[in-house]
Amino acid sequence: MTAVADTSSAKDADTGSLWSRHATALAIAAAGILLLFHTDIVRMVGVWWTASTYGHCFLIAPIVGWLVWQRRGELAQLAPTGWWPGLALVAVGGLGWLMGDAGSVAFARQLGVVMMLQGAVVTILGPIVARGLLFPLLYALFLVPFGEWLEAPLQRVTVAIIMPLLDLVGIPATSNGVLIHAGRYYFEVAEACSGTKFVVAMFAFGVLVCNLCFVSWRRRAVFMAVALVVPILANGVRAFATIWVADITNVEAATGFDHIVYGWVFFGLVMAGVLALGWRWFDKPANAAAFDPARIERRGSHRLALVPAALLTVAVAASFPLWSAAIGERTTPLPAQIALPDIAGWHRVPLSVGARWMPVYPGADHYLFGRYAGGDAAIDVAVAVYGSQREGKKIVGYGIGALGADDRWLRVADLPALAGGSVIRIAAPGPVERVVATWYRIGDTTTADPRQVKIATMAAHLLGGDGRAVALHVSAEVGPGDDPQVAIRRFLAAAGPPDRLIARIVDQR
Repeated sequence: MTAVADTSSAKDADTGSLWSRHATALAIAAAGILLLFHTDIVRMVGVWWTASTYGHCFLIAPIVGWLVWQRRGELAQLAPTGWWPGLALVAVGGLGWLMGDAGSVAFARQLGVVMMLQGAVVTILGPIVARGLLFPLLYALFLVPFGEWLEAPLQRVTVAIIMPLLDLVGIPATSNGVLIHAGRYYFEVAEACSGTKFVVAMFAFGVLVCNLCFVSWRRRAVFMAVALVVPILANGVRAFATIWVADITNVEAATGFDHIVYGWVFFGLVMAGVLALGWRWFDKPANAAAFDPARIERRGSHRLALVPAALLTVAVAASFPLWSAAIGERTTPLPAQIALPDIAGWHRVPLSVGARWMPVYPGADHYLFGRYAGGDAAIDVAVAVYGSQREGKKIVGYGIGALGADDRWLRVADLPALAGGSVIRIAAPGPVERVVATWYRIGDTTTADPRQVKIATMAAHLLGGDGRAVALHVSAEVGPGDDPQVAIRRFLAAAGPPDRLIARIVDQR
């Protein structure tokens, strides 16, 4: 009789010990990255807390943890190993963070930090385990707040839904873009009313449901389309109902109705409705494995010992804030004082006492605002000058520029460019309207495109050069029979092209 040794328990013990060592190394490396970039983490969580659009992000980390736990049985059948090509993902994330830091782009910095954490997983656990964790790793991208660019188009969609419904119930209504005059009242379809927070949250929810409940990619695509369209339509109906209640009763009753209906209770009902619509087409068994370990290629190359893998992960991540610190915070010298110039044919007059408008530029080194009159036209001019930019002190961003974050003025429409500048029409309750033309100058670059501003700012920060940033706004109110764009053209004809006007102001000595 021959004795046969039982090797299965020994193999399981070795795998368990291997997982323990790699999980510990990953936790230490991740803690190092979080410590290095704690400022970005704090700001990101602050956005979740203060902006209702991103309140759902608090659920993403627990969901990612649950998705990993759900895969624990399958992961136990895989052997983690260090893998040096994973450092490339850490480097890509670090480069993204560096570019975001140089251009004061919070999204790029925060996305970079998440990518560095993903790279840490791939480097320390290896490509085999990373394939098993592919969905949780990708789902972690929802930690990064995004979607602000949806607000303006969704405002327009909401207005487009409201107007025919008001006509259907017999309420006379007109709209100039985001302001609706319906019955006795004016209503503002503000950014918060656009439904962006429901669309962004529903996108994250829909992706999760597609992974957990569907196998067919066609069904997943249909479900995602429904998950995105239904909250947009529901939000439009909610906004219409608020106006309808106001017309039947009063604004106070409508506000109370909106406070009851609007919010995460509303989103919960929409989410339940979408689930109910898709329930009968779920084609993934509830007890199905998250992934099949047998189908994952076990052969690996480019291996790296565990300790070097962890140390290199942190070292690569740390090199980017060190690079940023080495470059330093360059500040281009500015004049001690600057002033709006004298313009031939125009003279300075007191500011408007009506619907006051003033652009917002926090942290500007110089800020000028004044009003010129020439003939029967009046022009408002605003200039903001920065010697350098950083977070909290930048020339373009949300709530910065012609319209502040909590401004009474609303963007109504984009107009054709004027002298190379972007032109918008804005409105305030009254209603009062005005046209605003905008130019930016970064170093030697004059542009109206905020994206070019970001690129030029990054280049100045990373490669050196003139880091001065200037914003110029020229604006005129809309009056009876007046064309504000004609007045702006007249003013620029006397003041000179925008780049020369900016130079006259900034280069004063």
